[in-house]
Amino acid sequence: MSDNKLLNTAYILLWFPKPSETFVFSEVKNLLGLGLPISVYTLYGRLEKNLSSDMQAYEGSIFRLGWRSFFFLPLFVIYWFLRSPGKTTKLIARIVFRRWKGVEKTAENAWACFCSFYLAYRFEKDQIQHIHAPWACGCATAAWLASQLTNIPFSFTMRAWDIYPPDSLIHEKTKDALFIRSETQYNINYLQNLTACSIDKFELTYNGVPMSSINTRSVSMERPYKLLAVGRLVGKKGYEFLLQACGVLQTKKIDFHLSIVGDGPYLKQLKRLCKSLQLESIVTFHGFQPYEKMPIFFREAEIFIMPCIVHSSGDRDGIPTVLLEALTHHVPVISTPVSGILELIENGVSGILVPEKDPSAIADAVTLLITEKQKAWDMAEMGNQKVSELFNAEKNHKRVLALYNTYLSN
Repeated sequence: MSDNKLLNTAYILLWFPKPSETFVFSEVKNLLGLGLPISVYTLYGRLEKNLSSDMQAYEGSIFRLGWRSFFFLPLFVIYWFLRSPGKTTKLIARIVFRRWKGVEKTAENAWACFCSFYLAYRFEKDQIQHIHAPWACGCATAAWLASQLTNIPFSFTMRAWDIYPPDSLIHEKTKDALFIRSETQYNINYLQNLTACSIDKFELTYNGVPMSSINTRSVSMERPYKLLAVGRLVGKKGYEFLLQACGVLQTKKIDFHLSIVGDGPYLKQLKRLCKSLQLESIVTFHGFQPYEKMPIFFREAEIFIMPCIVHSSGDRDGIPTVLLEALTHHVPVISTPVSGILELIENGVSGILVPEKDPSAIADAVTLLITEKQKAWDMAEMGNQKVSELFNAEKNHKRVLALYNTYLSN
């Protein structure tokens, strides 16, 4: 693959870098390291808090919009109207005369549409040859509109919240994209059935995680058993069922401690539940923790639990990165068969899968792992091997680069 085939690429994101999107940051950084010229364009402003040292040290090209750009963005709507009145009028009509779904996604898409006219202008100026959106909602909307205006090919990645439920432009974005990446086969099956788009347009590109330098190890499984859960405190994580499972474990007189790492809108609700279940002495909420500190939690954990659910809104996880990170540290995992998790965890082989929203099943899984230590160690090792095979960041990002080159050199 020669350098002259690597096309100048724009990544459109809401924020960059974002502490909770280590997988996106890793992809951009590694693709740059492989020689792909990437410029990042964000629809929102700068995030300052909770950035890892790698994120703080990032020196790649980033152009940020944000609320201050509101005052000049209308000029570029006018620019495109004067340049291509028919095309611009039709695009605006397709956006305005449409029934949008959900307040948050509507707001995100509305801002993305507004920004896209400037981005289209900027992409031509910066000689962008490929536009990629790492999310299928607002980011892909901006990519689609900019592509419609400039004829620069675009692609997008779909993950979880961004397609469950899908926004009102998903059929247009899927139809017009050069190709669509997915971090799970589950998503491909879902969106292909929804849009009736050719299956050939979809590409499975698992997220990459840095391979741990930790050698094979066996967690101690000694009292008090150290349980760990990591992630945003939102509905789809199912933390309330984990706390209820802790109540079950407590009635069984099992000596344990649960650490919950993360922050989010459910924090107060979960703390109230914790208090009502009289778990305050055995459950610790650690809040958001910087990425560099996470290995400490994984090294101390003996069981990792991610009790994902399909939320009433339809939102769900893809394959949570924290499951991958737990397995790179040889920690046995308990999760649910939601979305793409089945592509990582084979029940009883590389982890334990329990029905969603089932506290008793979670408690039973914990009991199994602490009483059958060898089985727990074997599952952790098998899970670690699965991560090494399918989610190696270096291998997966090389495949992404080859994928870009294949589509865009034709």
